[in-house]
Amino acid sequence: MYDILKGKFLIADDAMKNWRMLLFLSLLAIVMIASSHNAESKVHEIAKLNNEVRELRTQFVDGKTELMRLKMESSIIKKMTRKGLKRPTSPPRKIIVKN
Repeated sequence: MYDILKGKFLIADDAMKNWRMLLFLSLLAIVMIASSHNAESKVHEIAKLNNEVRELRTQFVDGKTELMRLKMESSIIKKMTRKGLKRPTSPPRKIIVKN
């Protein structure tokens, strides 16, 4: 234990295998950190895209509701009376054109 604390295992005659193991473990630690960072950034991106989807869905529903309100017969009649058009009293007739 004392030799490990002093670092003698790194300067001994057979230290090359110890250095290789330390470099390998360091490389594995770097790969693990990079992988963790990459996964975390993807999680943040997914959360951001989910928020954007919710916002777009809300805009779609609002637009659809507004369209339904504008297509209602009562709102069309109000707009037409402002422009001077009145609701017809007789039903429409089919016009047939013969050549």
